[in-house]
Amino acid sequence: MSNSITKEELKQNSEEYVIIDVREIDELQKGKIENSQHMSLGLVIRNVKQGKIDELKSKKICTYCASGYRGNIASDELNKAGFSAVNLDGGFMAWSA
Repeated sequence: MSNSITKEELKQNSEEYVIIDVREIDELQKGKIENSQHMSLGLVIRNVKQGKIDELKSKKICTYCASGYRGNIASDELNKAGFSAVNLDGGFMAWSA
């Protein structure tokens, strides 16, 4: 399990993070975190394994999904591959509450 960050911590420090939304495309209509980039969970895993996002290894990453489960998987996979990633605790539901 990867480290998590609260919505308050992320709001105060959002400029320090590359924020990655790992939800599926159809979930994006519910809204998104400002300045986040979309990369579904499966795509995150593929991109990590293929070295397609290695330029992000020097940055802090925050992942999120709807409730936190997939975001945690994504940040865990990123961390195992040498990235510095945290998961938004509670996902987009917590962010938008």
